[in-house]
Amino acid sequence: MKSHLNLEYIKFLSKIIPIKNIQALNNEIVLTVSYRKIAAVLQFFKNHTGCQYKILSSISGTGYIEKKNRFEISYELLSIQYNSRIRIKVNVDETTSVDSAISIYSTADWWEREIWDMFGVSFRYHFDLRRILTDYGFDGYPLRKDFPLSGYVEVRYDEHKKRVIHKPLELAQEFRTFDFVSPWNQTNDQLKLNVHNTSSVYTFISE
Repeated sequence: MKSHLNLEYIKFLSKIIPIKNIQALNNEIVLTVSYRKIAAVLQFFKNHTGCQYKILSSISGTGYIEKKNRFEISYELLSIQYNSRIRIKVNVDETTSVDSAISIYSTADWWEREIWDMFGVSFRYHFDLRRILTDYGFDGYPLRKDFPLSGYVEVRYDEHKKRVIHKPLELAQEFRTFDFVSPWNQTNDQLKLNVHNTSSVYTFISE
């Protein structure tokens, strides 16, 4: 969906509202603002007569472990009156709280809870900020890049206790040896020795 706001108009708005960066991607305007001003910016785009972005269609989070402000929160706004969309982004670290958008868009409730559950980014003034996708007592935030794929605990049904239990993760595996020597880094004598050993194995199998 094409945005009715052109770059010139957005640059004019940047004199009124605190916009840090402006991008145009696939005919869509993407704005980056300070996390301290996100509530005021959302309020402006919702109520300004030239914007009328009355619908918050989604809030999503993205993690970049190499960045100082490693989490990017994106707000997708929709204007029915002008048939257009706009994306507003903020960047924060794991200890910074973002003002909740519930007082502006009631649909922000579960999306903010999901971001808190998956990334650990907290939202100030959220009246019910608790986990929504993971289990009670879950340790860590699954969508962070430094969260292990196996997790920290395992869940299973205990036949004796007749209930689901949590226990520390155990990844048992048989002892194995690995040869990390690359054949491209071996000397000619080592290559001849490997070929000789291989030939001996084939001879033994054929006999």
